[in-house]
Amino acid sequence: MITVHHLNNSRSQRILWMLEELGVPYDVKRYARDPATMLAPPVLKTVHPLGKSPVVTDGDKVLAESGAIIEYLADTYGAGKFAPAHGTPERLRYSYFLHYAEGSLMPILLLKLVFARMPQRLPFFMKPVGRAIANAADRTMIAPNLATHLPYLEQALGENEWFAGNQLTGADIQMSFPLEAAATRAGLDGRYPKLMGFLDRVHARPAYKKAIERGGAYALLK
Repeated sequence: MITVHHLNNSRSQRILWMLEELGVPYDVKRYARDPATMLAPPVLKTVHPLGKSPVVTDGDKVLAESGAIIEYLADTYGAGKFAPAHGTPERLRYSYFLHYAEGSLMPILLLKLVFARMPQRLPFFMKPVGRAIANAADRTMIAPNLATHLPYLEQALGENEWFAGNQLTGADIQMSFPLEAAATRAGLDGRYPKLMGFLDRVHARPAYKKAIERGGAYALLK
């Protein structure tokens, strides 16, 4: 039996979605973030040394990293449905967006979150300095990068419903989390109709809705 070690409001939500799409039985073990630090609880280190989520156990296998988990699930349980055939253009797009989500897009969104929260965590007399630093980082580094990536992704969807083509793949499941984060805090809105349409299609899927039920309250969902 597969067990998903699921941290609330985290990347592990998309692993639940992937499993629901696959129709594979699984258990969920929930973990709550520390309310002060927003970090995962130390007990997760008993599952994987880095103490982060998602972590999936499948028999004697312990799998970490969202992209690696999605790739494993698609290859092991997908029967060809959630990963395009090798040697096709769709496979190249699938592989690219499977890695792009965390390698290129998510670091920018994480910086956006870190700098937005930084002034709140400073002593009162330091808050103006913190806000100035956060605003400068956003203006000179974060916003320009987002202004490059969001139009690029809008164009990347082209005439297709999904990132690798006209069929839902693991790459779309991987891309869902950073795009939800961008819609929550990084300017993804009606100016990008194809990306917003992508999120609408994601949120309408029965498997996605079931995954939300299994995972619990999900603050990134708009």
